[in-house]
Amino acid sequence: MRRLGNVSPGRRLLSSKLGMENTSRRITRPRRISVFDGQDLKRALLAGASWLEQNRETINTLNVFPVPDGDTGTNMSLTMRAAVKEIAEANDGSAAVIAEKLARGALMGARGNSGVILSQILRGLAQGLEKKTTFTAADLAGAFQEASKLAYRAVIRPVEGTILTVIREVAEAAQRGAGQGDDIVAQMQEIVTAARQAVAKTPDLLPTLKQAGVVDAGGQGLATLLEGVWRYTRGESVQTTITEAPKPSAEVKKGRITVEEEFGYEVVFLVHGQSLDVEEIRETITKMGGVSTVVAGDLKLLKVHTHTLTPGKILDYGVSLGSLMDINIENLQEQSLRYEAESKAEHAGEDGTQESDDTGDVEREVAEIATVAVAAGEGWVKLFESLGVGAIVPGGQTMNPSTEELLAAVQKVPSPKVILLPNNGNVIMSARQAPSLTDKEVHVVPTETLPEGVSALLAFNYEADFKANCAAMDGAAKRVQTAEITTAVRSVQIGGVHVREGDIIGLLNGRLVVANTDIPPVIHDTLQRMKAEQYEIFTLYYGEGVTSEQADETARQIKSWYPHQEIEVLSGGQPYYAYILSAE
Repeated sequence: MRRLGNVSPGRRLLSSKLGMENTSRRITRPRRISVFDGQDLKRALLAGASWLEQNRETINTLNVFPVPDGDTGTNMSLTMRAAVKEIAEANDGSAAVIAEKLARGALMGARGNSGVILSQILRGLAQGLEKKTTFTAADLAGAFQEASKLAYRAVIRPVEGTILTVIREVAEAAQRGAGQGDDIVAQMQEIVTAARQAVAKTPDLLPTLKQAGVVDAGGQGLATLLEGVWRYTRGESVQTTITEAPKPSAEVKKGRITVEEEFGYEVVFLVHGQSLDVEEIRETITKMGGVSTVVAGDLKLLKVHTHTLTPGKILDYGVSLGSLMDINIENLQEQSLRYEAESKAEHAGEDGTQESDDTGDVEREVAEIATVAVAAGEGWVKLFESLGVGAIVPGGQTMNPSTEELLAAVQKVPSPKVILLPNNGNVIMSARQAPSLTDKEVHVVPTETLPEGVSALLAFNYEADFKANCAAMDGAAKRVQTAEITTAVRSVQIGGVHVREGDIIGLLNGRLVVANTDIPPVIHDTLQRMKAEQYEIFTLYYGEGVTSEQADETARQIKSWYPHQEIEVLSGGQPYYAYILSAE
């Protein structure tokens, strides 16, 4: 066992490989307590990150809804890993330099809403310590004031009873400690006490927390991080096992995945005409044998996507409507085999090799505007690719992509203007960091679900400019209702819904609405609460562990309840959620 002390080798204990090895670390007492320099700050934050990592799973369990994807602890821990990776081997004596590197790392590595807010807290600390080689308790109090201000600014509609409440009360405690002459150790004790008390009262400030019987997970994560710092300042050893970060549930390599075998042809084209009727055209193509038919656009320009055994018949119909453009026909079985072969070849090749594109659509992809989407599940990835997405970032529930990963995808597409679809409520804040980090013009459509992302893409118009497309996609995303069906991981009562561990639960637009012991009644009740009879088209996306036969049977049950609605069944392949159902 090695210890961090005054000798320089100890400063390299947590290397740039932090988070990638199973190694035991111990971080011990600083050299002094009244004044900290950059190296003291570094070691204190390494200790805080380690303590947060050690308590990650406990924080994950504090999810309000009993869904199997609680990830606040993971998001905050991975954000801190990215932050401390930037300082692990830094030998700078200046606190300002260390704080700035830490804030930059946190910004790029920020995951989920809690991770983004944490990155803003660290940015505020850096601003408060700007130009300071060393700092005292009074300086730290000022830095926490900046941290609180930036955290609140990061949220469009701040809500008390969250991590925001905790950082605000921490800043107030830091100010009190400095005002009464505390050194940094005593001040940190005041801070941690205030953080614990703030976390404990979050259920009194946020009714949903009280109903769920939990405290705020983000606030607990911040309190845990500060406890690690406090343990270091008072000379207590902080030991942890750094484990490899969890990987996305659906890994996509170079934009290619293995797809399920199908038959027939995929037909995609644009039709330019006059007085085009979206509903009539969709219904006609469906009657002609079109499967998974999607038609979207306006009176003069429509995009058509369908699967059919007779592509010539579909194209003849398209010609009768107007002028056809961007026609693309794919043999689905050959496409499946080709994708599989490409995936194997790419897996065997070296990273960074040039990927070939056999679709014949290269010229259109290098357009002025590109789209980037977040998705998890092979079916969802395939669907987004078929809708023309330029780059897909793997992730979603349980594994929120970082700002850096989203930024890399934005930079990868060749277009100067990019529309980014987070497709998850917990990814939106990370996505909104990207526009300020690139020279490209980036617009974030705040899609909270995958179906919202699909609806937004269908509103994309190749003849419209960037501003018009952004507005159209923003509007389209809001017109979709999303239901999610999953299994409860714990017992709870929220909003009048009594849930027992193992129950099937239904969420409507992210809100828990029903629980039962079987899937059909949950879907039925959720659709009733959705007022599904007011919508025309249902799309049922089935996830991992659900067979196509089971999905078809579920679709037949839905059709018996709503005989006048059109129902499409698609393989989403999403983890944890048996079904995602959208209504338009």
